[in-house]
Amino acid sequence: MTRAEQFEELRPLLFSIAYRLLGSVGEAEDAVQETWLRWDASGIDPVSPKSYLSTVVTRVAIDVLRSARVRREQYPGPWFPEPLLQDPYSEPERAAELADSLSTAALVLLERLTPLERAVFVLREVFGFGFDDVAAAVDRSEAACRQLAARARRHMAENRPRFEADRRERDELARRFFDALEHGDVDALRELLAADVQMVADGGGKGPLWGKGQFAGLDNVARILATMGPLLVRVGGLLEAHELNGQPGAILRADDGRVGGTMTIDVVDGRVQTIRSVTNPDKLGHLGPVADGVSLMKEAMRARRR
Repeated sequence: MTRAEQFEELRPLLFSIAYRLLGSVGEAEDAVQETWLRWDASGIDPVSPKSYLSTVVTRVAIDVLRSARVRREQYPGPWFPEPLLQDPYSEPERAAELADSLSTAALVLLERLTPLERAVFVLREVFGFGFDDVAAAVDRSEAACRQLAARARRHMAENRPRFEADRRERDELARRFFDALEHGDVDALRELLAADVQMVADGGGKGPLWGKGQFAGLDNVARILATMGPLLVRVGGLLEAHELNGQPGAILRADDGRVGGTMTIDVVDGRVQTIRSVTNPDKLGHLGPVADGVSLMKEAMRARRR
């Protein structure tokens, strides 16, 4: 097998590592490409290409995280990862860890870790690398990596929400939720939402937000959703059901098919616990041509007054 063939075989794994570290499809793809360029230029013929390339892509991603720290700290409003339609890497033995780590909620928690903690957690807890490989990837001792892993596990365990275990029940609830949203059925929405439901949007200062973009409480969220859904439909919007980051969700499309935003829901104990939207156009380009979300929202508001 040629070097290029070996790399292509490992590309899905490398992207999956980079995406979990960076929360960005574009940055993950760039990190993978940089990994190939470094390997191609190095002339190194490693015993384990998997270990070697995983180390390189991790180090590239850590450098990106460190250089982007100030930018992310100054990000306007809530930060969510770029929505991912499908993880290209699968490993049956670690299916649960891979799926859980892909959720928006988990990626938001990972964002709060230091770059080293994040890298150690992803390599060890998500992908099951041995501590020897983890230590080589982050250039720390195995003992230090065990401490980093323990801190990261504790943080994730203390803050990670519980998701609906039964996938069929979760997906059926999601279907009912998006149907009620499109029809503005406030009573149906109230039956599906948790009492302490939260609705949060990532507009990045560029995308449209409904009000301030953050709402909490059953009555408040149900009222906003029942108003918003039908208005978007009236101006040609379409909620196209998709699984995003392993969770039930939808892509909002304008009447010409362009992407206006995404929405995902967390289902806990048979109720919708959290609703997250991404409307920042910079985070939507990989899903297709992007609509002018601000204009779409203004049109919806005008429809409300008619």
